[in-house]
Amino acid sequence: MSISTHTRPLRGVVSPLITPLEDIDVLDRSGLEKLIEHVIRGGVSGIFLLGTSGEGPALSYRLRSELIKSTCRQVRGRVPVLVGITDTAYIESLHIAEIAAEAGADAVVVAPPYYVRYCQSDLLKYIECLSQALPLPLFLYNFPGLTKIPYAPETVKRASEIPQVIGLKDSSGDLSYLATVIGLVRNRTDFTVLIGPEEKLLDALRQGAHGGVCGGTNVYPDALVALQQAAWKGQWQCAEALQQQVNEMSKLLYSVGDPETSYLRGVKCAAAQLGLCRGVLAPPLQPFSETERLQIEKALHTLGFTA
Repeated sequence: MSISTHTRPLRGVVSPLITPLEDIDVLDRSGLEKLIEHVIRGGVSGIFLLGTSGEGPALSYRLRSELIKSTCRQVRGRVPVLVGITDTAYIESLHIAEIAAEAGADAVVVAPPYYVRYCQSDLLKYIECLSQALPLPLFLYNFPGLTKIPYAPETVKRASEIPQVIGLKDSSGDLSYLATVIGLVRNRTDFTVLIGPEEKLLDALRQGAHGGVCGGTNVYPDALVALQQAAWKGQWQCAEALQQQVNEMSKLLYSVGDPETSYLRGVKCAAAQLGLCRGVLAPPLQPFSETERLQIEKALHTLGFTA
């Protein structure tokens, strides 16, 4: 199911897939297959590779390529596949995009290049040049908490005037920013706006967002998809109850260990506990201690999950 002009904007809950690893530079192919089937069976509207949840910047280019090819082969067009191409090197972003296109992916996703604090005019020129060179449509990825600089609302508006730029994933958690962007791109009816933090999914949907790119889909895709569908149908009481359930899940699973990395380590550990993949993390991240792992195990039990 490609993101054609007839299926834009992309609506629903997209899974920012974690990257199952067998070793620090070895893909867990069996785990990847299980995870893909788990999220598709859960009803997600797409899969996003090599984002924050996928530990994209920490993976070798060889492994990124293998992940893209293996995922597209497994998905077989059942849902759109979006591929993160964020990099400090422009040419490397293009190279990963070319691999994604050849593998059969549907779009690519790029955050502002990190390390240097570029100004907004630099970012807009970057997007203009990149979009012209890319073989696939482009989503912007706003995550200033990690990249240090945002795509300012006016930059998103001007980027949305480029036909190849088809959407935004906003992981800032700033609902006022999201509302401003939605207002600015309203005239571009095929432009997708998605939120990252699942704890704010319902609020974003009420503001007019088209869906979310929610890390919890790696563990509980059905709950997030049900929340989205309830909101679509105007079943607000049901949607609010589901949002509370999602918030409780994230509170228990994403609060173990150091707060800077508790989400990523938590979601990967939870997926491993459920038998979906191994719990190996890409360095410099280290796996949970046995005490921390038992906290995740207890949280899953409290939430009613079984392997």
